[in-house]
Amino acid sequence: MNHLLDKLPWSVAIFLCLTLGLAPFWPPHIVEKILMLVRGRLVRPIDWLDLVLHSIPWVLLVLKLIYQKK
Repeated sequence: MNHLLDKLPWSVAIFLCLTLGLAPFWPPHIVEKILMLVRGRLVRPIDWLDLVLHSIPWVLLVLKLIYQKK
């Protein structure tokens, strides 16, 4: 995993977060999906898939940040 994160440039990780991670931009779709999850309304499979797809760039960015510190 470290090797993959080392190869991923910071600019690409940030670009993915700002595009796929936030699209559509107002309000950010990831925020809507997280609120649906918290409220217990994230029940359809397409909503779960949408949450996963929009959160992958953020997870990669956080993991890259964590492994950068080590």
